[in-house]
Amino acid sequence: MFEALTSRIPDTELRSRKLAQGAWLFHQGDQVRSMFFVLAGSVELVRHSPEGKPVILQRAGRGATLAEASLFSDSYHCDAIATEISEMAEVPRSSFLELITSDPEFASAWMEHLARQVQSARLRAEILTLKTVAQRLDAWLAFAGGVLPERGGRSRLAHQIGVSPEALYREIARRKQ
Repeated sequence: MFEALTSRIPDTELRSRKLAQGAWLFHQGDQVRSMFFVLAGSVELVRHSPEGKPVILQRAGRGATLAEASLFSDSYHCDAIATEISEMAEVPRSSFLELITSDPEFASAWMEHLARQVQSARLRAEILTLKTVAQRLDAWLAFAGGVLPERGGRSRLAHQIGVSPEALYREIARRKQ
């Protein structure tokens, strides 16, 4: 899906942008000037509650688009922060909107991508309603084809399903017995 989108964007419109871990891609209130694709690494969209508590709206890894809804806003409604060394492809907003209106294949690929994003968000919401670590892990595994991420990615999985890394590790160890 990612390649179906990026392959239709002219090279002259794509800019590569590298981010160090902890670097900001944009801040809440910044003017929307670009559409971003994650080529490598991970970026989180974060909004702060009135009490100052960070709320993670999106964890975007390789192959994800970032802040899609902002394409139709004047300014960002959250912050984007790299959680590890990351590389982004940046497309000017005006060029991206022009592609949507002028290239039916691109528009179709974009709509399919957005539909998959909605499906994924609904799955995450459903997983977060489950009571136990085992239930949450089972639901995630059913979606992911039954394959756990490698050891380095399990902490990220724990955060995705709303459990502590330690609780996830205990559940995985229990299943190996």
